[in-house]
Amino acid sequence: MSVIYLLISISIIVAIGFFIAFIRAVKTGQYDDDYTPSVRMLFDDELLKGTQNEERPEKQDEK
Repeated sequence: MSVIYLLISISIIVAIGFFIAFIRAVKTGQYDDDYTPSVRMLFDDELLKGTQNEERPEKQDEK
């Protein structure tokens, strides 16, 4: 029975260690996305063209 207590305490310590490592990685910017903002400008025109094409059929139906 004492082995179960030992394993539970060790697993809690390991879980706390992983949680601290995760918090530290988030605070230091490990998960920041540096790639998408530089590429987003390449796709802005396609997004604008797509919204204009979607709006046109509605206006033609009204005529």
